[in-house]
Amino acid sequence: MSTHTSTPYQGSDRLLFGIIMGVLAFWLFAQTTLNISPIMAKDLGIQPTVMNIAVSITALFSGIFIVVMGGLADRYGRVRVVQWGFIFSIAGSLLVAVAPSGPTGAALLMLGRICQGLSGAFIMPASLALVKAYWDGAGRQRAVSLWSMGSWGGSGFAALFGGLMAQNLGWRSIFWAAAVLSLIGMLMVRGTPESRAQAKDGFKLDLRGIVTFMIAMVALQVFATQGGKFGWGSATSLALLAVAIVFGFVFIRVESNNANAFVNFGLFRNMTYTGATISNFLLNGVAGMLIVSMTLLQLGGNMDAQQTGLLTLGYAIVIVTFIRVGEKLLQRFGPRKPMIWGTLVVGVAILLLMATHVMLDTYKLLAIVSYALFGLGLAFYATPSTDAALSNLPADQAGAGAGIYKMASSLGASFGVAISAAVFTSLSGDNSAVSWIEGVISYVGRQDNLAVREAGFFALAVNLLMVIAAILSIVITVPKQSHAKKM
Repeated sequence: MSTHTSTPYQGSDRLLFGIIMGVLAFWLFAQTTLNISPIMAKDLGIQPTVMNIAVSITALFSGIFIVVMGGLADRYGRVRVVQWGFIFSIAGSLLVAVAPSGPTGAALLMLGRICQGLSGAFIMPASLALVKAYWDGAGRQRAVSLWSMGSWGGSGFAALFGGLMAQNLGWRSIFWAAAVLSLIGMLMVRGTPESRAQAKDGFKLDLRGIVTFMIAMVALQVFATQGGKFGWGSATSLALLAVAIVFGFVFIRVESNNANAFVNFGLFRNMTYTGATISNFLLNGVAGMLIVSMTLLQLGGNMDAQQTGLLTLGYAIVIVTFIRVGEKLLQRFGPRKPMIWGTLVVGVAILLLMATHVMLDTYKLLAIVSYALFGLGLAFYATPSTDAALSNLPADQAGAGAGIYKMASSLGASFGVAISAAVFTSLSGDNSAVSWIEGVISYVGRQDNLAVREAGFFALAVNLLMVIAAILSIVITVPKQSHAKKM
């Protein structure tokens, strides 16, 4: 089936950069909380465990609804769904910006962060489907690269941008600016001819699938972020885990053989798409290394958000500079090799950050190199992975398929951040379970921050395991190509 439009429209830079503004509102502005969460928590009077939820809940809600919105975009119009996403972005940003201190502020913060997550769910799959519909060949690869700059590059600049804004203009200025950026993007996309897939008879919204999936994911998220506070073996934690497992099982049963399933498991019969999606989930989970390392530097090294953000400058510069190198590697080698190379480089970056036993000045140098390598690895990986996913989607399922791929991004980031933050918060409060590491590694310098440094080591080790799993998923599922990818 083919994508139908009212006019034979070719994608323009105005449309592309308007879309990218929506992507930036999510990945650059909304993700600044990875660095400025300690400042926000102190200003709003919120406990760290609650702030951890606020940080990760945006990606969680994006991940929960992104596939649904991709399917709706295919049916009701991709341009329309992108515009709805801008509305949620503006509303969410304003709610966070005006949140006062105290319980009311915590409620507004959570609501605003949820709206920001929904904006990502609307914009990302619909915009990727527009890229597939309105660009072809080398033009599409350029559009994917620039789109990836907004996504991966935006997340690369988030810590630096957030730290600079928070220290000089106040953290609220970030969200006021996000609302303005979203408004500009909305106006740039306005007037674009509508794009939708050929209508299918008997389409019904998969409410049972959506509800069961949402309950399972929320329960799992609360378990990951609050399990340490409740006690991992407590009745509350075990009940949350049971709810996640039961509703996850029900979700799989509901979606099986469901013509209107919002997650089309049939897409995973294509191994290249499967490998791109699974590795995308795992590599986005490594976002946890950012919140762990920057919180470690702030708590253990007495640095502020601006100082830690400046250390990530290499990450931001490298990912934007080299992301089109990933495009060239894709054209020459196909997706498999650059995806593996990129993931290996990310693994090296994490290993450098795991050296929490060294002096602060040495660790800062390691962090600078590590963040730059992190950006290089993601730059190699981003375009080959995204193009591999898009190229293997049928035209009438471009929105839903792109939604599943981006759901992997959002849920991976959400659970990666949640798990990493939970491990770090739990061990930094009580390191008795891991104090044996002091007999293996000699921690030099200050000894009053050992709990924080040891917590950082083990939380980063969790991210290293994700990288290893990502490499295995690519090796197993993405086929080898002996020739260059044809344009």
